[in-house]
Amino acid sequence: MKTLKKVETARNTFTPPEVLAQLSRDEDNDVRIGVAHNTSTPPEVLAELSRDRDNDVRWHVTRNPSTPLEILTELSRDEDYNVRIGVAQNPSTPPEVLAEFSRDRDPYTRWYVVENISTPPEVLLILMVDDDRDVRERAERALSKRVQMGVELV
Repeated sequence: MKTLKKVETARNTFTPPEVLAQLSRDEDNDVRIGVAHNTSTPPEVLAELSRDRDNDVRWHVTRNPSTPLEILTELSRDEDYNVRIGVAQNPSTPPEVLAEFSRDRDPYTRWYVVENISTPPEVLLILMVDDDRDVRERAERALSKRVQMGVELV
């Protein structure tokens, strides 16, 4: 199977799980990225891809809304900055992981926590007094938006 055809098959949500499992072990990282991106990829295959040697494959696992919480939690400790940012952006990331990221030394990580619609209001309140002005302002806007939407803050 040519690479382009493999990538298309890997991204197709109608591809059978056993084929996705086989493609997840392909030597071409574009094929593995396609599997990581596919919302129909079985959790056990996403777990395997979360340990892939390629950072881009792991990043795509973090962007997949079907990625189980345990895998997102595991990837929150990944050595690659972009993989951790992907976890911070995923609306399925557990609140305790987002709370942990809100204390990250990197302001961009905290910024992505503010932008995540699933960040608990109490974490946004903490980020309103962040050392970084941009993080503080974004947290204030995020909380204000939630108040306008009628979301209970605490």
